[in-house]
Amino acid sequence: MSSLTEIAQQLKDNKEPIVLIYAFNSTGKTKLSVEYKNITKNENGKHTGVYYNAYSEDLFKWDNDELNANENMRLEIIPSSLNPYFSSIIETPELLEEKLARYLPKYSYSFDINANPEIGINAVRFSKEGENNIKISRGEERIFVWCFFLALFDADAWTGEQDAHFFIDDPVSSLDDHNIFITADSIIQLLDDKIEKSEKRLIITTHHIGLYSILFDRLRKGEKSDKYKNLCKPFILSKNGNEFELQNHNKDVFLFHLHLMQTLDEAIRTKLYLFHFVLLRQLLENIASFIGSGRVGFILSEIQVENPNDASETINSLSHQNVYRFQFNEMSPEQETFFKDIFSKIQVKYNFKF
Repeated sequence: MSSLTEIAQQLKDNKEPIVLIYAFNSTGKTKLSVEYKNITKNENGKHTGVYYNAYSEDLFKWDNDELNANENMRLEIIPSSLNPYFSSIIETPELLEEKLARYLPKYSYSFDINANPEIGINAVRFSKEGENNIKISRGEERIFVWCFFLALFDADAWTGEQDAHFFIDDPVSSLDDHNIFITADSIIQLLDDKIEKSEKRLIITTHHIGLYSILFDRLRKGEKSDKYKNLCKPFILSKNGNEFELQNHNKDVFLFHLHLMQTLDEAIRTKLYLFHFVLLRQLLENIASFIGSGRVGFILSEIQVENPNDASETINSLSHQNVYRFQFNEMSPEQETFFKDIFSKIQVKYNFKF
């Protein structure tokens, strides 16, 4: 087990140009991107790569104009070191338009442009069906910001100065399955354009099993695997208390339910925390989806848990608390007994090999 700084150093020492990392939410992916940014600075203390993570999204903030009944709503861009490079999007609008077009947006947009080129863009305004200055959905907003950064990745002015690596942390959230495939396509396109014939590196971290599986499959077994299989190294990042482990994932497939089983089995043998109920619920949902029932209660009944409806409500209640934030809250003895009983009965019924 290691610290995140040591994990970042491990990534830096890794020679493969493409690194794909799967980790549960709240494992420390965003902090890992920050640690990697810090240890890869050059001798002058400047960053050598470009990044997309939660801090990138935080640069975009809604001004709801509540004093004027929302008449002038806009998505403001908080000033940062990126502002001087916005000119590339202003001068070459197709950079952003092409990225967004894949997602079939139902809105149009315009920029509030600052006269000072060092600032570039003050805000983004959206319109739809004759309505101006509207607020788009959270999912649409995340897609827009993701495409905005993809366009910046294409901008030679920025990447020409910080072109050693691209670090993309969790580009998908609140997206349906169709948009996850599009996001995977956009990452593969980035690989084709920026990585294949250069010495640049691409590091991708995600908690989204769908995105990880699609990228893993395309890079290791898909039609482009001849190009990328030997360039890509997949990992699984895990956390135990304040310690982390970056494990090589060399199998041909990634079976999420088996990864969950391994994680929960280890927790039972070491220490159980309340956040493990979130993972238990994910395991039950994964099994239910595979069987075709879609209901956790059905699986609890199948494994012969006493009072399956009550058990389902208990798991649902415990897994919907904000347990990721308070993940060092240990289970009570009663909760441990309840948890271990369900896990044991899952294994007796389905006999998973992990």
